[in-house]
Amino acid sequence: MKKTTASSSLSFGLTGLLALTGCVGTSDSALPEKTALETLSVVVTTTILGSVVRDIVTCAAGDDAGLSVIMPMGVDPHDFQASSEQVALMVGADLTVVNGLGLEAGLVSTFETLSAEGNPIFEVAGEVNPLPFGRSDDDHAGEEKASDDHAADEHAGEEKAGDDHANEDEHGHGGFDPHFWFDMDRMATAAELVGVRLGAVGGEQYVICGESVGAEIRVAEGNIIRILSAVPSERRILVTDHDALAYFANRYDFEVVGVVIPGGSTLGETSSQDLATLVSVMRDRQVSAIFGNQATNADILAVLADEVGSRVSVTEVFVGSLGGPGSEAETYIDMMTTNATRISQALAD
Repeated sequence: MKKTTASSSLSFGLTGLLALTGCVGTSDSALPEKTALETLSVVVTTTILGSVVRDIVTCAAGDDAGLSVIMPMGVDPHDFQASSEQVALMVGADLTVVNGLGLEAGLVSTFETLSAEGNPIFEVAGEVNPLPFGRSDDDHAGEEKASDDHAADEHAGEEKAGDDHANEDEHGHGGFDPHFWFDMDRMATAAELVGVRLGAVGGEQYVICGESVGAEIRVAEGNIIRILSAVPSERRILVTDHDALAYFANRYDFEVVGVVIPGGSTLGETSSQDLATLVSVMRDRQVSAIFGNQATNADILAVLADEVGSRVSVTEVFVGSLGGPGSEAETYIDMMTTNATRISQALAD
């Protein structure tokens, strides 16, 4: 197991929204400190991050009364559009926690405008040593080792690129991968970082709770590793609907050998040539399962499985959202456990 470390434009003028709501943005440093017992207003974009932030807020404040998760259950974060009411929530929040690195593609310009107006926006993915698309931690570490001074300068530039130009090709592989939550160690680090950011407004208890939630995630990761241990090394190969499981593969010793939709978003398009190449790879590598996002149409995956001509299963996993009641993916840890179980069962048989 490898060890890891820890842009749709606004449809209205933000100034007008501020006038309607009577809210005035402030910078992080100007925010007054609140006691841990006072309810903070916290907005989170995705349901996955919402699960983790809810645990931190509930631990520190005793309930989640001040927390708002703007994406509905089951929605694809790549094409989500926020309502004016949801943007108003972000304007008035003590902190808005977003995934970042272009995951919320329809909200990138909103985040930029809110941040420019002084509203506190915390983009998590850029703070957990994100992977460039198509690279592993080992590749990234090798580049840094080749030239310490150059790597330090490049890393500083990359962080800004991740914030401002997530889709630019800093490494020749299309930017940084936003799907960091598939690495539970990185998500544990994210919990700790969110705790620190909340603690700066709400008190030390949020920092302590962020550390506690991070520790819980790391303990749960041990169970994930145990579940995945049933998959023999020669069968640890993944084909997915889009490039979302690179962190999972990198952390838990799998290999992604192909994707149906090129790139890291479900908004991309595939071609007959792409599919023909993928079929060839799947036959050559004797792929036995395709893993698809439960929130997207799986018809193309079934067609692909049939085209391979051998027994290939199509297995749904939770990618960009938690599941509803009874889904066995109601929380982040539940989602990761269910995904690991499904992947293990599909590849170990």
